[in-house]
Amino acid sequence: MVPVDTTPDTRVLEALNAASSSARLQAALAMGTHADPAHVEALVARCAIEPNFFVRDMLTWALTRLPARLTVPRLCAELRSERAQARSQALHTLSKIGDVRAYPAVTRSLLRDADDEVARSAWRAAVVLAPDEERDALAAELASQLGRGGRDVALSLSRALVTLGDVVEPVLRAAMASTDPAVRAHARATALLRRDPDGGFDAAVDEAKRIVALGPEPAEGAGC
Repeated sequence: MVPVDTTPDTRVLEALNAASSSARLQAALAMGTHADPAHVEALVARCAIEPNFFVRDMLTWALTRLPARLTVPRLCAELRSERAQARSQALHTLSKIGDVRAYPAVTRSLLRDADDEVARSAWRAAVVLAPDEERDALAAELASQLGRGGRDVALSLSRALVTLGDVVEPVLRAAMASTDPAVRAHARATALLRRDPDGGFDAAVDEAKRIVALGPEPAEGAGC
């Protein structure tokens, strides 16, 4: 059996670290087009420091083109990085690969990460990767973050909860009874978004704030 050459192409590696974002984009495209397992380490390492969104997106695409048995363990290891971007991009890439074996690596600390971008990536990855038997527990964990952050963070969390489906109903009902008005409003906006996805998040938030400001509703009106 002829041994497989695992030596990375030095030219494409040099281009991946070029000063020009266009050169880096072309390098990532080439690495995805000609998927080579020898490039896993370089692609993951570049994800951690790449400043350009479009290049990061191409890096993720290149990683999805490689065998999950090689990429998933390396990306899971990256979730322990001290660099927020490394954690966030690894989570994003794992969500695109979609290998449910990665789910245990999406830990509670990542779902509650102090960095909003990491937490948002963790929420998106978790709802994609969670097996059926973990979805109730995940819904409860995500609901613990209701009331967090500004519009974009709140919308990411609401979308993640909506993606989980009917399992979120009990946790949303409980959150609507919170003593924290921000939690109540966010929970109600998420429930409204579930009922009417086309209505828009901002309209749901405005409606939820109005209802919370008016005070408690009769018990029969609290459903999701």
